[in-house]
Amino acid sequence: MAQKRLMQAVNEALLEEFARNPRIVLFGEDVDASFFGDTRGLLERFGPARIRNTPISESAMTSMAVGAAMAGNPVVCHMMFCNFLYLGFDGIANQAAKMELMTGGQARLPITFIAAIGGGTSTGAQHSDTIYPLLMNLGGINVVVPATPQDAKGLLKTALRSSRPTMYLLPRARGGVRGEVSDEERLIPFGKAAIWRQGSDVTLVAIGSTVSHAMAAADTLKNEGIDAEVIDPRSLVPLDEAEILRSVAKTGRLVIADEARDSCSAASQIAAIVADRGFSSLRAPIHRVTTPDVSLPYAPGLEKVLMPDAAKIVAAASAACMGR
Repeated sequence: MAQKRLMQAVNEALLEEFARNPRIVLFGEDVDASFFGDTRGLLERFGPARIRNTPISESAMTSMAVGAAMAGNPVVCHMMFCNFLYLGFDGIANQAAKMELMTGGQARLPITFIAAIGGGTSTGAQHSDTIYPLLMNLGGINVVVPATPQDAKGLLKTALRSSRPTMYLLPRARGGVRGEVSDEERLIPFGKAAIWRQGSDVTLVAIGSTVSHAMAAADTLKNEGIDAEVIDPRSLVPLDEAEILRSVAKTGRLVIADEARDSCSAASQIAAIVADRGFSSLRAPIHRVTTPDVSLPYAPGLEKVLMPDAAKIVAAASAACMGR
């Protein structure tokens, strides 16, 4: 195994899959410049017929991706920042998510939409949303959020070989994180959570950028006599509900860390699932650690105050375990 940054792992997955399947094409704004580093080297190696810079028209990009996929070309549609998905939402919500149903299964849409999500890098309100709650509601698109370099590579390979559309969302605060990446090919199935730490007192479900905060919180909680289990869903659609319910049945307590805004967040959905199907296991109220329902500001100090962190997770877990 080698130590690699998360964006390096994404770039490696793209290079390998483009070499493996000569039909894959990529559309995106400034993909030759590779703003994040994930598309570096693709144009030079595979040429402009497969790696295409597009005009700044997100609606054209997403609709073009749908048409190309229906014609038999697996597509990577690189949207850069997830806020730009709003501008191309017709192609995503009305076409990609619904075309298989509307054609009675005749149309397959092997599209991987790539976009960066989240704050923590002071890029302002129009570049810092965490958009997956909106996408989870569409019903026809897989939603994936990797937190480690190995998961980033394995999940992207799975997405690129799928016949269904996938929204592959990269937490920008994790883009430079290093981790081991296997020299052997490892595809990671959607709907299978990762258990990063075993525990018996409280379940911490963490998504994307909050996984590292949950792991740090678990270390702090251990010093306070609280044994926390840390679970990363990795994919939100499909969601590994069984693993979350299994963990809550063991610990009796649940804290969910989610960088999305609080209302209708992924944390809200996970909390609802546990309340519906695991209520008898709960020994304390469910706690959510999310971002308030405001736009993230540019100022680093203000942005940091609003976002989930290890201290907030510790406080929530301590409250859940009070009087145990």
